[in-house]
Amino acid sequence: MIQLTQEAIKETKRLLSKQNKPEFGLRLGVRGGGCSGLSYQLSFTAKQANDNEFEFEGIKVFVDPKSSLYLNGITLDFTDALESRGFKFVNPNAQKSCGCGESFSV
Repeated sequence: MIQLTQEAIKETKRLLSKQNKPEFGLRLGVRGGGCSGLSYQLSFTAKQANDNEFEFEGIKVFVDPKSSLYLNGITLDFTDALESRGFKFVNPNAQKSCGCGESFSV
């Protein structure tokens, strides 16, 4: 299971409204790479076969089965501060993360 904070929901709704494609949702994923071994992915796409689907206040969130293994239990947050702006993955499964927070290892 994944969670989205209210800030992440609000920003996702704002970004999806610009897409003008009602079939699109938020895709969360993981791929190999980055300074800690695995990198987070975030995009706006339509659902693919075999995706796990979650819904938060009308927002569809898609996660492929392989990424689900690494993202189970995460919280997606959004920060709009002067020093940093963007989505932040809070992953309790990560054993190690890089300084920028964009990659991790388990």
